[in-house]
Amino acid sequence: MAAARSSFVGLALVLLLGVLASAGHAEPVQVNTVREILARLETCWRAPPASQANPIDITVIVSFNRAGAIFGRPKITFESATANDNDRLLYRIAVMEALQRCAPMPFTEAMGGAVAGRPFAVQFHHKSLTPEKRAWLTPKIL
Repeated sequence: MAAARSSFVGLALVLLLGVLASAGHAEPVQVNTVREILARLETCWRAPPASQANPIDITVIVSFNRAGAIFGRPKITFESATANDNDRLLYRIAVMEALQRCAPMPFTEAMGGAVAGRPFAVQFHHKSLTPEKRAWLTPKIL
């Protein structure tokens, strides 16, 4: 009798944990604007640690299909001029990992139809970058 009760309690516990775990995994909020696409990509972005790579800016052109999957091959179009080969490699890997984390994008039906196949130029910045100095703000002695 004690063994049956113990197995029943164990089964009930497993079912309860399964229900609680599934309640924590809500459906992702659907993306319905370009601003939401960029915000979603920002949440997926993880810059390489400063101990491994110097902070740089990098821009990638990426397209999505109607279902939100990456369409074609993303293309790096800009990297900071100060970047060395190691910085470029680590940031390129970080960009591709961010795209993989976010894909497929949970588009609404209307958004999927609107953006399918259209290129987006997405800029990724290192979080600790300071604003760039403008030439007209830098004191110059002539």
